[in-house]
Amino acid sequence: MEIYHHLKKTLFNSQPPWLFIIFIIFNCHLSIATCFSQDIPPAKPPSLPFQQDAPQAGNEEQLAMQYYQNHDYDKAAELYERIYTLKPNSYYYQLLIICWVETKEFGKAERLVKRLQKAEPGTIRYDVDLGYLYYREGNAEKSKKIYEDAIKKLSPNQQQIFNLANAFMSRGEYAYCIRTYQRGRELMNNSYPFGFELAGVYEQMGDFSNAMEEYLNLLSFNKDYLNTVQDRIQMILSYDINNEKNEVLRKILLSRVQKEPDKIYFSELLWWYSIQQKDFDLAFIQAKALDRRLKENGDRLIQLASLAASNEKFDVALQCYQYIVAKGTSNPYFEYSRRELINIRYHMLLSEPVPAKKQLEEVEKELDRTWGTENHDPQNISMVRNLAHLDAFYLEKPQIAVELLEQAIDIPGLSDTERANCKLELADILLFTDDVWEATLLYQQVYKQFPNDVLGQEAKFKNTKLTFYIGEFKWAKAQADVLKAATSKFISNDAIALSLLISENLDPDSNTVALGLYARAELLDYRNQMNRALQTLDSIPMLFGEHPILQQVLYKKGEIMRKQGKFAESDSLFQLVISGYPDGILADEALMQSATLNEKQLNDPVRAQQLYQTLLDKYPGSIFIPEARKEFRRLRGDKIQ
Repeated sequence: MEIYHHLKKTLFNSQPPWLFIIFIIFNCHLSIATCFSQDIPPAKPPSLPFQQDAPQAGNEEQLAMQYYQNHDYDKAAELYERIYTLKPNSYYYQLLIICWVETKEFGKAERLVKRLQKAEPGTIRYDVDLGYLYYREGNAEKSKKIYEDAIKKLSPNQQQIFNLANAFMSRGEYAYCIRTYQRGRELMNNSYPFGFELAGVYEQMGDFSNAMEEYLNLLSFNKDYLNTVQDRIQMILSYDINNEKNEVLRKILLSRVQKEPDKIYFSELLWWYSIQQKDFDLAFIQAKALDRRLKENGDRLIQLASLAASNEKFDVALQCYQYIVAKGTSNPYFEYSRRELINIRYHMLLSEPVPAKKQLEEVEKELDRTWGTENHDPQNISMVRNLAHLDAFYLEKPQIAVELLEQAIDIPGLSDTERANCKLELADILLFTDDVWEATLLYQQVYKQFPNDVLGQEAKFKNTKLTFYIGEFKWAKAQADVLKAATSKFISNDAIALSLLISENLDPDSNTVALGLYARAELLDYRNQMNRALQTLDSIPMLFGEHPILQQVLYKKGEIMRKQGKFAESDSLFQLVISGYPDGILADEALMQSATLNEKQLNDPVRAQQLYQTLLDKYPGSIFIPEARKEFRRLRGDKIQ
């Protein structure tokens, strides 16, 4: 958008006229292109005269263009006048007009335009050229009258409407372009609404609100435009750096849904928008409304529950499954939702910094009862994985967990993917119990079975992390470098972080003692030996003083103390990372951790909002920006619905 405003601003302030050429081509191309993305395309508007490809240039044409580009308009005009006489086409016409305008030969330009008007009396676009000449000559009132008269000349001819609108667009006259389309809409008796075209003009003007209104009006004209409108909005919002357009669209959509509840397509668009923005609370409201109105079986809620759970919005996933279970046993998703309710409760509990042991035991009993009473149904395999994880990592029953998974792996009818997932969980537990050899064998089995799948990449990364834990740093870095190109962005990001950790903390003389101590601390933390992990981390600055790894040491201590429920101490450590290493790779992550702590555990929403704002301002490229922006808006009091 800045490009458009800059070109328009400079166009009429004696900037080099070649900007004017680019502006005409760029504007007209976009304006005309909007006609072709419609499901029922209108008659194709002809290219503007100046949009035609330039003829093959000879020596004289090349010399004229050289003069033109050097702003020697007198010499260029002399050559273009002769060239145009021999080759009267729109390309040389436009160049000649520009040269005459720049040399203030308005009389010559006016005579040429009027001659063409007489030769082509039905071509209204020449009226715009004439009005433009008067405007550049300083006669704004005369220019305005010609523009007004041109619009009055319009007939119910779609092609003519396009031609005139594009002529105004090429001169940067957005207001007249809009009036042309609006008049065309009236003349065509709404048989074609010119909605995409109007929206495009409003976008170029920076008027996103009216652009969105035009897109939504198109749905009222033809609901089959829904996919096209979604594509347009998605493209626009992808460049919404400051989130301003998101706010505008949200308000407009909510208003339409409330004022016109009978028009389902507005609710469908709001549902789609909420999913795009990962606004799962709003998505849940819309999913319920659409499910009831369209008498759906819960398909939309199942989809939303899965998305919410994968984004760790477990409260929304829980509500989705509860809603479906409440429909009764006749619902096709009843059994699935009942099972997933238990799994979601498990994930919600484990997402707490310090889950209560009593609650852990209650969830364990629920998982064990459901798994045991349903004859080890393969459909419930996620339950046994969760149960094993709970027993091993939280309830000090690793041997029971190992036995559960070994039984699960041998269940008849289990898919290869589910069996591989069980092997990954088993390998994690074996690493937890210090059976490194068996763990690495299982990781390698899964990778070899799924070498080009996310599951295989996950196994490869886990094995890479295992080798890091045991001090094989060069091999671990080599594998991490390979995984930088992983399909999963989470695996890719983790691989990049591990590679950086190793490369930045290997001493020039290949001394790995500091890095080895840090890796040992990470393994102790993985095995829930948190006090020993903290002691190991504390030994690093005592032994080495200043060392590049100290920011990782501080950050890791912050993570461990958070898991121990020492929230104030944890926050202090994250603040040391932020203040001591503002340009380090962990600064943005420490800010996010500190903000979350202040919001959820330390009950200081004002401080949390300040930290989110700092993250947004100082680290605009951070992967935490979308979540930080959303939390900042919520704490600021922006309305969700």
